[in-house]
Amino acid sequence: MIDPVAIAVGPLKIHWYGIIMGLAFFIGTYLARYNSKRSGIDPDHILNMVVLIIPAAIIFARLYYVIFELDQYKTLMDVIAVWNGGLAIHGGLIGGVLAGTWYIRRHKLPFLRLGDVMMPSVILGQAIGRWGNFINQEAHGGPASAEFMAKFPAFIRDQMYIGGQYYHPTFLYESMWNLVVFAILMVMLYRFKKFDGQVLFSYMILYSVGRFFIEGMRTDSLLIADTLRVAQLVSLSLIALGIILLLVFARKSKQSRQSHNTME
Repeated sequence: MIDPVAIAVGPLKIHWYGIIMGLAFFIGTYLARYNSKRSGIDPDHILNMVVLIIPAAIIFARLYYVIFELDQYKTLMDVIAVWNGGLAIHGGLIGGVLAGTWYIRRHKLPFLRLGDVMMPSVILGQAIGRWGNFINQEAHGGPASAEFMAKFPAFIRDQMYIGGQYYHPTFLYESMWNLVVFAILMVMLYRFKKFDGQVLFSYMILYSVGRFFIEGMRTDSLLIADTLRVAQLVSLSLIALGIILLLVFARKSKQSRQSHNTME
């Protein structure tokens, strides 16, 4: 088992979870600045937005999780201890969107184009962040056989051996899926983008498809009425909304191009 504490100096403890999340934010920010330059947006806006988005994302991710697991938190310190895990991605997305929207509206920036720039960074950050769940032995699936787990590297197999039982490394499944989505979004951004919002809406669909199926395998899902998995309901909603927006804006883009060609 991997010690969740990476560095301990007296009472000061630095957890792997925090290091991995910090790495995810750093790499995501660097990538977003690179993409913004290629998209004609001042990269300084990315840094300014990240200063707002990161704390908002962490706060909302924690509040989202705590609201659905309120019985587990007895003290304020329990709520604050994010290094022990318990950050809901959908809550983080809500916080990030709210903070980003506020900044975008204040500076009159193109919302959809910025969304296209940011989404590859978001999904890459999610892929990296899932390894924090691995360290904390959370976000895993149901029991798995020793024969099945033998297919994985020893360090993953050993970390997924919890209480005398192997468990499906669903953190890994989602991390791998997110990397696939990241590659698709990057290719789309630079090769196949036809209109602003295309990458953003595609993220909503592709990430949510993977999350819906992987969530069904997990044993620690947030639930409504003890039966409905919150993440699956949110994923279905995002898939439907993403498809509708993608079709609407694709049609508008096609009509705009046709109108422009007619005038020529």
